[in-house]
Amino acid sequence: MENTSYDFIIIGAGVAGLSAAGYAARANLNTLVLELGGSGGQAQNIMHLENYPGLYPAISGTDFIIAMKNQAQAFGANIVTAQVQSVGKKDDSFYVRTGDKEYNAPTVLLATGSLPRKLGCPGEKELSGRGVSYCATCDGPFFRNKKIIVVGGGDSACDEATFLSTLSDDITLVHRKSQFRAQKAVADRVLQNPRIKVKFNTVVTQIRGQNKVQSVLLKNTVTEEEQEQTTDAVFVFIGAEPSTELMPILAHDTNGYIITNEEMATAIPGLFCAGDVRAKPFRQVVTAAADGAVAAHSAAKYIRNMRNEAYL
Repeated sequence: MENTSYDFIIIGAGVAGLSAAGYAARANLNTLVLELGGSGGQAQNIMHLENYPGLYPAISGTDFIIAMKNQAQAFGANIVTAQVQSVGKKDDSFYVRTGDKEYNAPTVLLATGSLPRKLGCPGEKELSGRGVSYCATCDGPFFRNKKIIVVGGGDSACDEATFLSTLSDDITLVHRKSQFRAQKAVADRVLQNPRIKVKFNTVVTQIRGQNKVQSVLLKNTVTEEEQEQTTDAVFVFIGAEPSTELMPILAHDTNGYIITNEEMATAIPGLFCAGDVRAKPFRQVVTAAADGAVAAHSAAKYIRNMRNEAYL
């Protein structure tokens, strides 16, 4: 019979969740990870993970996540694929409901990450999956040797444009501001890439096409001039929205990210939060891993205090 009672339930199997799983299992906590349809979160989309300390030469985000998952399981964490429908608390126990099961534990970690932010322009929703995409490694190969527009100016947009340039020599990167906000090394790779044309001070106001993307309407934010540009695909990387729907009552910042203290604790005793869903000044793979480690340590401390056990 499947065990439904645990010490620590982690919702989300991205970098933060898997880091927490490894640390919790090594601390002898009976740990369950509920992955929301697949491990990895946004880290899976990283082509070359090159800025994780000590990890050199670079590997793909997918390989990194596979190693994290194998490591957590080797330490004893149980990883189950299930869509979490609700999280509730009664007395000293949380109850986590999935489609056909209910799990309980005295501590829970929300590591639900974030989802790609949408442009919100006409045509985006209608042509999503028909040339509009939010994952270059997922959909880029469908547009080999095609015209591609990438929207954004951060690390993700620059990284994904660089990846797409290995598939096509006709990449246009559109950014609404006059310079990239990506790290300099990442931005320089784009600016020095002959396969990528950059249009600063430009936004996409409409995506056009019949059953598939055929063109976009671009607007210069300085001159207000508009022009139509033909393209076969639009890849959007303009940030993310935190996935907080399981616990909307938690305090959050002005951007919707959940507020915690330095121990990753929320205002609800026993409920922790880590990774890209948490309010913090810098979101990287390394900070997500650190969040997860701290959350596991805090959960172990919380449980031992609750049980009046010595904690060293």
